[in-house]
Amino acid sequence: MPLVTESSPALDARTRLARAAVEAFGAKGFHGTTTRDISIAAGMSPAALYVHHRSKEELLFELARAGHLRVLDLVRASVARSSDPVTQLGDVVEDFVRDHALVHTGARVINYELAALSEEHLAEIVTIRHDIDVVVRDVVERGVADGVFDTPDPHMTTLALLSLGIDVARWFRDEGRWTPQQVATHYRLLALRMVGVAG
Repeated sequence: MPLVTESSPALDARTRLARAAVEAFGAKGFHGTTTRDISIAAGMSPAALYVHHRSKEELLFELARAGHLRVLDLVRASVARSSDPVTQLGDVVEDFVRDHALVHTGARVINYELAALSEEHLAEIVTIRHDIDVVVRDVVERGVADGVFDTPDPHMTTLALLSLGIDVARWFRDEGRWTPQQVATHYRLLALRMVGVAG
């Protein structure tokens, strides 16, 4: 379901522009999308984007920053529900994957259009991504230390787990054969098997 199908007076201008940008970037890519495309899709005048953002790149950065901070909050909350590494890893992967399926267009944009960001903006997003990595890696490392996980390289395993989850945003479609929860449940099983936990 598109985030923006037509303008809505219930949404403020920045929200309408953000939602229109996600849809446009998702359909055409960052470089294939014009500021006019975004403004018109938001039901606004062709130059409206510049009233609220200095550039198309700044709008992409704001989307990426908000999205990555939301995911950081999500993984922290997932891990905080338990002290058991097996449960923590299962929960964080399930929540991460379900989220990337539910908001697949936005997740695809903020993960696969990062090369369009300025050096400064990209560095800020990379820092947040590192923080997400640290939360998940800590779970994997504690599981190894407790003897419940078996992986020779917790850091690489963490990168693999997060990459699998992010990639869901690339291929998931609302009209596909699986629901977000079905994908999340299956990836939970895969994640635990990756660290040597029998499902």
